[in-house]
Amino acid sequence: MIVGLTPYRAMKDSGVPWLGEVPGHWDVLPNRAVFTEIKERDHPDADMLSVTITKGVIRQKTLLEDSSKKDSSKLEKSAYKFVRPGNIAYNKMRAWQGAVGVSEYEGIVSPAYVVLRPHAGAVPRYLHYLLRTPAFAKEAERWSYGITSDMWSLRPEHFRMIYSCLPPLAEQAVIVRFLDHAERRIRRYVHAKQKLTKLLEEQKQAIIHRAVTRGLDPNVRLKPSGVEWLGDVPEHWEVRRVQQITDPNRPIMYGIVLPGPNVDEGVFIVKGGNCEPGHLRPELLSRTTFEIESRYARSRLAEGDIVFAIRGGVGAAELVPPELVGANLTQDAARIAANARVNPRWLLHAVRAPIFREHVKSRVVGATVRGINIRDLKRIELVVPPAQEQTQIVEHLKGATRDIVAASDRAQREVDLLREYRTRLIVDVVTGKLDVREAAARMPHEAEESEPLDETEVESDAEEAAVDDSDGVPDEAVV
Repeated sequence: MIVGLTPYRAMKDSGVPWLGEVPGHWDVLPNRAVFTEIKERDHPDADMLSVTITKGVIRQKTLLEDSSKKDSSKLEKSAYKFVRPGNIAYNKMRAWQGAVGVSEYEGIVSPAYVVLRPHAGAVPRYLHYLLRTPAFAKEAERWSYGITSDMWSLRPEHFRMIYSCLPPLAEQAVIVRFLDHAERRIRRYVHAKQKLTKLLEEQKQAIIHRAVTRGLDPNVRLKPSGVEWLGDVPEHWEVRRVQQITDPNRPIMYGIVLPGPNVDEGVFIVKGGNCEPGHLRPELLSRTTFEIESRYARSRLAEGDIVFAIRGGVGAAELVPPELVGANLTQDAARIAANARVNPRWLLHAVRAPIFREHVKSRVVGATVRGINIRDLKRIELVVPPAQEQTQIVEHLKGATRDIVAASDRAQREVDLLREYRTRLIVDVVTGKLDVREAAARMPHEAEESEPLDETEVESDAEEAAVDDSDGVPDEAVV
């Protein structure tokens, strides 16, 4: 995508494993020589900020208005830390996952965060790029302490001991200009591909909606369903609650309430986020211990079961593949096991249909954590065709959506490859593996533009902030 980049001519060993070799004229300094920790407080009326893994520092009010985040407006905020534009902030508990970034805003963050002011010889946005690399995240993990991974904390005194590379001030500005330009180009491309995939998804959903609510015969006789939101349905189809078409021996239920920390050897567990299409793969799942799982045998999964997100991304659904037989659920996902008269793949289409998902959303409840109750999920009505017709619908949809799915998959692969390229480019540039000075000099001057956020990142940021550690716990109380 960007050509003409070459290595620096003179390199030296930084003496720091996570940095490797750096240009000979760059400094390698401990963070205590680059940052000063700031503990300014008593600004309770300032805007609330969060530090997320996907985007760094964000304003809560502009991104999370429709999320499940608890209302923090009435919390006592005098102990919250004040952040000024250009400050770096990180979440101690999630720095090893990449929750660090420069703030463009004035606001306050949880007392459990660390706020840093870069010294005069550092460009804050250069440090933003450097500290958000996977390499730094690994170094942060190495310096983090805690009993388990979900309790690891990067304390300020340990952050100060980590070494970072620092080019000359003017060169930092050039690197920032180059990377900002590259980021804008990549965002434009990603946004265009997202618009395409959204249109393809709408086209696919329209086909599915027609098939699961009216069938394949355009001349079929209709009858009132008796359910307002279903309207008229084929006269030989039946209206049934979800509970009535499931296996009576394996009722709809959620799973393990407290699965504990992820373990290397154990039982796979499906969370709400794993119910998204394509996300139900062993390599993406966490595991819980055999001991914990043994107490929840009633919610184990079988091939052909549907896992349904009841919290978080409510309404996402996926079919359990053979390799996940015997896996279990968390309390964020429910199992729907079709009975012998129902084709599981037809049922998957039915619960993914827009009309069903909209009705699910209308039943979502909760203040702190938004979700649908199992009782309400069981009572939602579906219009059910005869078994033979279910199979015909499944086969029809397989062919009718094949090209749409293939085009959407291609677009997503392109986006994934571009994100990998972006990550690699940033790492190579901020650690001095590639010299961008000549390339930056050839770049046209561009005005800053307001780009729409990557939709996936918006959702991820909202989920992160929903579990954000912003409860006013004093620093010394955080492990």
